[in-house]
Amino acid sequence: MARILLADDDKGTRDVVRRALELDGHKVVTADDGSEAQALVQAGGFDLLVTDVQMPGLDGISLAKRLNVSRPGLRVLLMSGYPEHLERGITEIGGRIEVLTKPCSIDEIRRRLEALLA
Repeated sequence: MARILLADDDKGTRDVVRRALELDGHKVVTADDGSEAQALVQAGGFDLLVTDVQMPGLDGISLAKRLNVSRPGLRVLLMSGYPEHLERGITEIGGRIEVLTKPCSIDEIRRRLEALLA
């Protein structure tokens, strides 16, 4: 199973997604903003970053772009309630990326993760 970093400033979203992914057998570490997530990635290896786009401070797209430099090959799932942000992410990040418009179901998150981990 994968080691996943989940960054979202909404505690409810973080908790629901974390629990679902842990039930699937993944190891999930959470961060409540982009700066915390960046520090966690520097400290340990992750297979995948699941991040909200809109977060205070370091947003999800900027986070993914920075991590692409320091951790090439890190796969990214961007989530946002704003489709135009997701388009920007696809254009700016590059690499192995999937996007998901919120609100979304746990099954949709699982499908996108499977695609990234395949």
